[in-house]
Amino acid sequence: MLPHLAPWDEMRAAFRWDIPARFNIATACCDAWAAEDPERVAIVDLSAGRRVWSFAELKDASDRLAGALARRGVGRSDRVAILLAQRAEVIVAHLAAMKLGAVSLPLFALFGPEALAYRLRDSGARAVVSDAGGLARVDGLDLPDLTLRIDVDGWADLLAEAPAEAVDTQADDSAMMIYTSGTTGPPKGVLHAHRFLLGHMPCVETSLEGFPQPGDVAWTPADWAWIGGLMDLAFPALWFGVPLIAKRFARFEPEAAWALMVEERVTCAFLPPTALKMLRRTDPPAGLALRAVMSGGEALGAGLLAWGREALGAPINEIYGQTECNLVMASCAGTQDVVPGALGRAVPGVEVSVRGPDGAEAAEGEICVRGSPATFLGYWGNPEKTAEKWRDGWLRTGDLGRVEGEVIVYVSRDDDIISSAGYRIGPTEIETCLTAHPRVVMSAVVGLPDETRGEAVTAFVVADGGTEGLEAELIDWVRARLSPHMAPRAVRFVAELPMTATGKVQRRALRET
Repeated sequence: MLPHLAPWDEMRAAFRWDIPARFNIATACCDAWAAEDPERVAIVDLSAGRRVWSFAELKDASDRLAGALARRGVGRSDRVAILLAQRAEVIVAHLAAMKLGAVSLPLFALFGPEALAYRLRDSGARAVVSDAGGLARVDGLDLPDLTLRIDVDGWADLLAEAPAEAVDTQADDSAMMIYTSGTTGPPKGVLHAHRFLLGHMPCVETSLEGFPQPGDVAWTPADWAWIGGLMDLAFPALWFGVPLIAKRFARFEPEAAWALMVEERVTCAFLPPTALKMLRRTDPPAGLALRAVMSGGEALGAGLLAWGREALGAPINEIYGQTECNLVMASCAGTQDVVPGALGRAVPGVEVSVRGPDGAEAAEGEICVRGSPATFLGYWGNPEKTAEKWRDGWLRTGDLGRVEGEVIVYVSRDDDIISSAGYRIGPTEIETCLTAHPRVVMSAVVGLPDETRGEAVTAFVVADGGTEGLEAELIDWVRARLSPHMAPRAVRFVAELPMTATGKVQRRALRET
């Protein structure tokens, strides 16, 4: 969408959104390439061995899965959950759902039964696509709307059925729903339209230094269940016809990540801050082909940026966005004077403003956004919360920032989100899980500074009785019921929690202890 990299102000002045009235992510990211260049490499799947998927194969599989879903009652606006780790079948399932005009719902493969039950029940998901392990966790849950379960490792018969043609959708029709981490309340389903893919492009193109370039290959270790892995890189790569590497390590190992990037000649990567910090502890190998790296979720600092330029031979450009409106700010070493610790500048086509409590522009206040097609349609089934997200035509991010010259520096957040190892984690769901333990009277969860993770999930617990052995038990309790990435790294036992006059836990006071 950007013809070439130019000085930032020139790009902003010249850029105009061109959003077609009718648009479908699946046909744009798959079918168009299958018609133009069917043997073009779409995905190199390293999740189990090595399998190269062409766009023709991707189209055929998604067409056939769409047909199978349709014959089993899945149609427009139905939610199709996708509970899988990073592999080609994740993309096949998203494409199939979108071709039916249904709504794809990515879910983290490590979610436990309580986390899954809440999201599947709240969304009213009609179908779930997973593997045997994922389906085993779904079985037994009380999910009256879930009528179809598909095992990707046994779907050969389904894919042998007749294919379905993609339906005609408007750009504003719903396409995908991604749940927030849950901060001041339960996780909320963020509903996005097909146009939201296009809203990501200016940031991707600039932060990856003129993406795409001939010979580009893309990879991220971030799971495709989250907006970062899925929409910061995976779908943009498909849109541009850039080969996408599918490989997520069960546990991030720097040596294995280095080897993958060398062997697959990865040129462009989305690497969360934690991954970068772990890579920095090891020596990069010879043979790297990286030319640009994007990262976001927390400030990287001058030292890490300088290391990237020297060790990777490529700039690390910071990006900013959130599930409700992703990739609205970027740094770009090729066109900006990058300021370490800053969020960068508003991407072409988007306005970003810092506003005070009265809604007026301010030197420090809430970061607000308007103008991006990546803006969500609303919170699923929650019009009140949707309305609270807006003020005077501006989308309120809930993040606080400070204007410094031409950039915005992140200050803090006005909610209690925890940014840990590239994940945005809300405390409420974890607190609810902890309080369900028979020995927990009260709990509060905050993020405390951690050199590697950015923040470490930390629980403060008022316990009933002795606490010997209870810390490990509570960590395992959350790990089993929610997810390993949501489990506290530490549990601190206290006699009481600091409370406001209205009975709310003062998490800020806990963070300062």
